[in-house]
Amino acid sequence: MTETNNVRAVTEGLEGDDAKCSFHHRMFLEPQEKKRSMKALVVKQAKKTCSCTPTKVKDCVFGFFPILRWLPKYNLREDLLGDLMSGVIVGVLLVPQSIAYSLLAGVEPIYGLYTSFFASLIYCIFGTSRHISVSIFGVTCLMMGQVVDREMGRAGYDLEPAVLSVTPGAAAHVNTTLPPANGTRQELLCDRSCHAITVAATVTFLSGVYQVAMGFFQVGFVSVYLSDSLLSGFVTGASITVLTSQIKYLLGLDIPRSGGIGSLIVTWINIFKNIHKTNICDLITSFLCFLVLIPTKELNERFKSKLKAPIPVELVVVVAATLASHFGKLKETYGSSVSGHIPTGFLPPRPPDWTLIPNVALDAIAIAIIGFAITVSLSEMFAKKHGYSVRANQEMYAIGFCNIIPSFFHCFTTSAALAKTLVKESTGCRTQVSGMVTSLVILLVLLVIAPLFYSLQKCVLAVITIVNLRGALRKFRDLPKMWHLSRVDTVIWGVTMAATALISTEIGLLVGVCFSMLCVIFRTQRPEAPLLGWVAESETYESLSAYKNLQTKPGVVVFRFEAPLYYINKECFKSTLYKQTGVNPVWVQAAKKKAAKRMLREKEVGSGDNQTSISMDFGSEPLGFHTIVIDCCAVQFLDTAGIHTLKEVWKDYREIDVHVLLAQCNPSVRSSLIRGEFFKEGEDHLLFHSVHQAVDFALGTQGHSGTSPSK
Repeated sequence: MTETNNVRAVTEGLEGDDAKCSFHHRMFLEPQEKKRSMKALVVKQAKKTCSCTPTKVKDCVFGFFPILRWLPKYNLREDLLGDLMSGVIVGVLLVPQSIAYSLLAGVEPIYGLYTSFFASLIYCIFGTSRHISVSIFGVTCLMMGQVVDREMGRAGYDLEPAVLSVTPGAAAHVNTTLPPANGTRQELLCDRSCHAITVAATVTFLSGVYQVAMGFFQVGFVSVYLSDSLLSGFVTGASITVLTSQIKYLLGLDIPRSGGIGSLIVTWINIFKNIHKTNICDLITSFLCFLVLIPTKELNERFKSKLKAPIPVELVVVVAATLASHFGKLKETYGSSVSGHIPTGFLPPRPPDWTLIPNVALDAIAIAIIGFAITVSLSEMFAKKHGYSVRANQEMYAIGFCNIIPSFFHCFTTSAALAKTLVKESTGCRTQVSGMVTSLVILLVLLVIAPLFYSLQKCVLAVITIVNLRGALRKFRDLPKMWHLSRVDTVIWGVTMAATALISTEIGLLVGVCFSMLCVIFRTQRPEAPLLGWVAESETYESLSAYKNLQTKPGVVVFRFEAPLYYINKECFKSTLYKQTGVNPVWVQAAKKKAAKRMLREKEVGSGDNQTSISMDFGSEPLGFHTIVIDCCAVQFLDTAGIHTLKEVWKDYREIDVHVLLAQCNPSVRSSLIRGEFFKEGEDHLLFHSVHQAVDFALGTQGHSGTSPSK
């Protein structure tokens, strides 16, 4: 039996006052021929992949290095001024943030400057977005810091701050005078600070490898499982953890950094246990920095359309605080914790520690996924806004190389950052030349200015980090609006945020993904399934529960199931159909059989005619309709369980003289019905291209025969 002979729509014209059935016109749909030769597909793909022509080589090189395509066409007159301005401003903002986020990642400040320098430069070469700023991102720094702390503990170091008085250059060549906490006599190749950046660089290398692999195998689809509400909840939960980790610096407390499950609660317990040890100097400095930073940041946002460039208040605060700390001798007099020596220049390249790879391989997966998801989403968002296109797979290559290459130069993981990207766009950025300018600004700091930040208090860096979390923490203010728009998305946001903050960042991300997928499954497991009514003077049928003044056709029930029909919701489909129609055919059939048995039993014992009449009436109670039309427009697909369920429904209703018709099935559903031999039993299975055709057919057949439509 072919699909051509089975898939047909029957339309009927009704003429005259007696609405007599005139004829049935059958439209035959002939399916397209599909060539599914696997061998031909493999050969075609192999020829396409293995062919090598000058044009293809050129396209491949230009595609892999987008800078070769856009830089020769660079318009100096139109683009240079905007790129210079945005590059300088972002560079000025990045200097204090790079130093602050290094503290969050558990490494020395110089490594944050290294990271920002290399990331901005490398993305210019490989990236396809003109506007995004790739640099240090708070959430990935937090995740990195947790891994660094854990591996430092495994190596035998205590969890004191990573910043020591020795320089990284010296750390790479001398042994530490601080033995591991476990008391082993093992000779160390570098001190605690050196080991911290080694761990961070190894994780960064692995994250980049994962991201490049995702681009190579074109698995960018993974990002679709990270919905906007999930990512927002994750970032907010991670921001709460970041905020908690910085409180000890605001108060000048010397407490170990907690890691692992429940670190948020443990950190707050330690803070309250040691709050009597608060350093008053650090507390006052933090308060004054908040008084300056928050109002100025708000002014920048409120008047960003009028300001040609945002006020670089962070740099002003860093310079002022450094001068105050240096001339006021705050470290010597009040015991304030300062950044310490920040050397100039670059360290020699050094490969990651290959022996650490088994320990950090799983951690790098979560960091890689978050990094590429944020980078791809931001690049696509700004590309759409400014009318150009980006390539998601090339973006994964770009962010991957922004991690792989810098990992050999004492750097840690990077990704696109929304706040700095917004600044970059608003200050006139036209191309990634602005990223090169940003790298030059940071290079100037690395070569000349860095040692001047020796006296900068850590509490100032903590304030800068916390103030930059305002955007994520403001999501709590948007909860009522989010709840009004979508309760499911709000619950996903809340679950992801709570799991990320209270358990851990990695587990929070996993919980968010699993919970959002469960929400999708639950939506299809218990979908909407209304009865439909006819819109007068049209061929449209809509939900009776959603709209007023709809009409119903006598003897015909129209039912719509708004989800795929598969093994998870097959029982829901049947139970909802039985509830909406008010008739369970299995129960009706059972009642008939029970009434028939009772009648026979009463006849055998010689009961009166009155009892027999009651039994017959009970078994022959009218149903109120003769046809059910199932609107399948929202059924995207069927599996074997769904096909079997439709067969059961059709068979059960046929046994009580009710006809079941299917309308508006898409080609996938029709094909599934054909393969499942749904039409094997006879021509009573008719598919209709619209609900209106199915209802007219049911009414015409009933009126023509004067009985039920069963043949």
